[in-house]
Amino acid sequence: MSILKIARMGHPILAGRAQAVIDPARPEVQRLIDDMIATLDDIGGAGLAAPQVHVPLRLVIFRVSPGRAGGEEVPLGVLIDPIVEPLDDETQTAYEGCLSLPGLLGAVPRFARVRYRGLDRDGEPVDQVAEGFHARVVQHECDHLDGILYPKRMADLGKFGFVEELRQNRDEGG
Repeated sequence: MSILKIARMGHPILAGRAQAVIDPARPEVQRLIDDMIATLDDIGGAGLAAPQVHVPLRLVIFRVSPGRAGGEEVPLGVLIDPIVEPLDDETQTAYEGCLSLPGLLGAVPRFARVRYRGLDRDGEPVDQVAEGFHARVVQHECDHLDGILYPKRMADLGKFGFVEELRQNRDEGG
């Protein structure tokens, strides 16, 4: 397994629509999944989309630790050719970071509950309901497949900035 280089905001791979995965069983797709998992483990993120590692395929991986999901752990998920649908109109705004925007955070509104479908790494159907942080991670990663970085979803760019500055302001009551 290899640790892959992360594309950063401004790279054209992050601005385009990714292509469907024709055959999840192909060795190069399975190797990509393994390398994405190794990369996510190395960097300590919650999710990763194939375009973030310079591969224009509709493939994401994610996991949610118990501390981030309000006690609910979501094991590693592999989602190929995903479709995400909101379950209602309720949204929640929370700060998000992104491996492609290192050192930055922004307050992003997302649907609170979604249903996602696609295929797992073995080509088996996935049909899952997610809420809270789990729903946020899935939406964030799937946005990458359509060339959307989280600042495009922000309602207030005044809540976008460097992690250190935002934390210092919060800690000082600002």
